[in-house]
Amino acid sequence: MDPLFTILQKRFGKYPERHKGIKWPDVQAKLEQSAAAMEALQNMEDTGGEPDVVMFDKKKNTFIFFDCAPESPAGRRSLCYDRAALNARKEHKPKNCALDMAEEIGITLLTEEQYRYLQQLGNFDQKTSSWVQTPADIRRLGGALFCDRRYNTVFVYHNGADSYYAARGFRGALEV
Repeated sequence: MDPLFTILQKRFGKYPERHKGIKWPDVQAKLEQSAAAMEALQNMEDTGGEPDVVMFDKKKNTFIFFDCAPESPAGRRSLCYDRAALNARKEHKPKNCALDMAEEIGITLLTEEQYRYLQQLGNFDQKTSSWVQTPADIRRLGGALFCDRRYNTVFVYHNGADSYYAARGFRGALEV
């Protein structure tokens, strides 16, 4: 068996509250049909995301995976928001940007709604923060959104899209 299947299956069993009503054999069968999904999940795992199934979309007949690492994935921090922000930096450029890295991994950044859903499944980003998809009107003005959990509350903030911090990364979603 693929070592990634073993990791995902163990995580699935360890956190049943994340995927009530979903059965592992159904998830595995879906994954076995998609080499691209397995590659994306491996990339999520390799960058510290600890992906896990968090829901099933009945309309699309897809399982949704989110990064469920306690803190923003360690291999995806110190990134500005997008390529335009990265290119606009004159000095001290980070190595990459969140949107490009997400595309390379094969995932999308969580939306604010998805981030809030994730926070119902546990306490995430209590020491870090995560970029989330930003509405075009905010991005056009140079900003970007990020979230975290402090004081048992989920907060949404704004920052210049070109900013980056060692404690800010991004979480992703994958539909399979």
